[in-house]
Amino acid sequence: MASLKESLTYERDGETSGERLDRHWNELLQELRLVQTGTQILFAFLLGIAFQNQFHTTDGFTHAVYACTLTAAALAVVLFLAPVAFHRFLYQQGMRDRLVTIADRLARGGMAFLVASICGGLLIALDVVLPRGAAVAVVAGVLLWFVAFWLAIPAYVRHRHR
Repeated sequence: MASLKESLTYERDGETSGERLDRHWNELLQELRLVQTGTQILFAFLLGIAFQNQFHTTDGFTHAVYACTLTAAALAVVLFLAPVAFHRFLYQQGMRDRLVTIADRLARGGMAFLVASICGGLLIALDVVLPRGAAVAVVAGVLLWFVAFWLAIPAYVRHRHR
């Protein structure tokens, strides 16, 4: 049975540091594959909104939310794809430890921009069907939901295991 220290660092019996780095890299790539596709689809959908005739008749608030949302989606795409570029530049340079750390930070940043773009897209849609105040309130609730499940609960679980 693994000791408490091993479970906290997620080491496997007989696993070398290189094998651990390779495993962490592969796990991160699997996660990135999931979010890259969804983020790219969201970005493409958002690009199309500006070309809809009805969009040109919306007010400045909607245009500002749209501009921020589209930018957040673009930044999320960049951050989720950046580990690929890093890997290409650092390939066979013996820097897997740095690559895993950098890619983890890029993915975290991408997730923050993804939340912003999801909430912005939701606000644009809800602003059409609900009064603006209600739309903002619902989006604030969704943002809290993201914070709870993406930050607060994982932080609580992490704290409980220490």
